Amino acid sequence: MIDFKSSKQGESMKASTGSDAVVAAGQNALALGFSGNLGNIDAYISAVNRLPMLTQEEEVSLARRWRDNNDLAAAQSMVLSHLRLVVSIARGYLGYGLPHADLIQEGNIGLMKAVKRFDPDQGVRLVSYAMHWIKAEMHEYILKNWRLVKVATTKAQRKLFFNLRSHKEGLDSMTPAQVDALAKTLNVKREEVIEMETRLSGRDIALEAPTDDEDDKFSPIAYLSSDTTEPTKVLEAQQFDRLQSEGLANALDKLDPRSRRIVEARWLANDDGSGATLHELADEFGVSAERIRQIEAVALKKMKSSLISYV
Repeated sequence: MIDFKSSKQGESMKASTGSDAVVAAGQNALALGFSGNLGNIDAYISAVNRLPMLTQEEEVSLARRWRDNNDLAAAQSMVLSHLRLVVSIARGYLGYGLPHADLIQEGNIGLMKAVKRFDPDQGVRLVSYAMHWIKAEMHEYILKNWRLVKVATTKAQRKLFFNLRSHKEGLDSMTPAQVDALAKTLNVKREEVIEMETRLSGRDIALEAPTDDEDDKFSPIAYLSSDTTEPTKVLEAQQFDRLQSEGLANALDKLDPRSRRIVEARWLANDDGSGATLHELADEFGVSAERIRQIEAVALKKMKSSLISYV
């Protein structure tokens, strides 16, 4: 359903044109120019095609009234008489899979911008001038909504996005000759043509599959969330393995035999961490338990300094 009287599109138009007057003119034109229920897109198009067109003299007179006197009625007449142009242009962009009504909505915003800036003394008809503004708004809408991720950001990418499909023959990939021809025609690099063709040939994939689908285990969420392949986890595991093997062996080699025996008996004898007690080692070496604790503390401090380079 197209509701041009109170749509959010109209609200955003105020900010983009910087003139509440021309927005009000355009919205009033759309609101007052029709009668009946235009919630149906076909009814709207039918009503638009019945609106009278302006002669060149009428168009110049209305444009001057709007420019010189800020005549809202004149702006309304110019908007209404060119609504069929918006419908015609929008029809050419239906291949992108976006709603026809939304394309028309965006095109009407472009038409309002064109009416605001139109200069009747330049000798150009409003239809020729407005066409560029209408297409610009539709292009921006398509680029923002065709995919979740924007596929064209630079000027060259935009040209390729709207021209590449029309230059392709069938559904097969473009041949090197076709790539070179299109690159020459649009004055872009052949690498950019290949990149855009690759982007357009892909599609959006849902991160999570429907809950009632048996294929949910094959959705990206199933493998993208794996901690084992996360880069920081991989580096952390590699560093830990090196610390436990090469680092630990090097640190133990720097200890004297007694200190090494105490450390290995206390911390490395069993995997569950249940090593020898201080009293057991004291009996083995014929010293006090306190002396064993002191030797252990010094040995661990020395090993810590050796392991710094592996952290």
